[in-house]
Amino acid sequence: MSAEIIDPPVVDAHAHIFTPDMPTADSAWMKPDYAFTAEDYLRVLDAHGVHFGVIAGISIYGSYNDYMIGQLRRQPRLRGTVNIDPATDRYTLERMKADGVVGVRLQLSRRKELPDLGGEVYRLLLRRVRDLNWHVHLALEGQLLPAVLPALEASGVRIVLDHFGHPDPKQGLASEGFQALLRSVDAGRTWVKLSAGFRLTWQSQGTGTPDPQAMSLAQQTAERLLQAAGPERLLWGSDCPFVGHESSLTYRDALLCLQQWVPSPQARRKISDTALKLYFS
Repeated sequence: MSAEIIDPPVVDAHAHIFTPDMPTADSAWMKPDYAFTAEDYLRVLDAHGVHFGVIAGISIYGSYNDYMIGQLRRQPRLRGTVNIDPATDRYTLERMKADGVVGVRLQLSRRKELPDLGGEVYRLLLRRVRDLNWHVHLALEGQLLPAVLPALEASGVRIVLDHFGHPDPKQGLASEGFQALLRSVDAGRTWVKLSAGFRLTWQSQGTGTPDPQAMSLAQQTAERLLQAAGPERLLWGSDCPFVGHESSLTYRDALLCLQQWVPSPQARRKISDTALKLYFS
């Protein structure tokens, strides 16, 4: 990409930080052999004119949020979402909120069986999330959204769907999953991240080149979301440092993708305003 970056967003709503000695979950699909610290990330933001960042709990480290929370305490420019046991008590969550946590990440993708979000333990968690004015950051394959969104919506929590809502590469925007996404956004408490278009298929990992099918689907989805939901319901995230795709992308590439997905400077500014209100107000 050779285009110029005109107006970097104010908030990067999806990034990860870690060190190579952090304990991984049993389900980890890979383990980075390098560090990407909060200081590294802030230097990247500064180099590209982005002021604030939101750290997403990363699935490969399970519920080990310790490093991220320690950095949130030190860095007022950062906020975070955590992977937690659903039975985590209110006192622990309140301490996390004081440290800069703004939501719970439900990492439900690539599971053989989905949890019962209507069961007691999740009903309690979702009530606590609502009472803390947090949001649920949902990672889930798009075709499974109809099975999960109703319970989240019924709980009254705010919902953020990452990576375009993971539309099904085979069925695309005509799928029931994407229609469920649009209905949820229309109900007024759901937002969608324009982030990591390269993850919409698994074909490009480690190849050095983003999968054209994934990038095309990201473009189509962004256009449809702008039309149906508007920038007030959208967020942008880089997914820096592009774990598993480090040879494929740079932060500049991620910024240029945003300009391609959202050509209007006014719409991009509204997306920044949306992120500021959701994460930093």
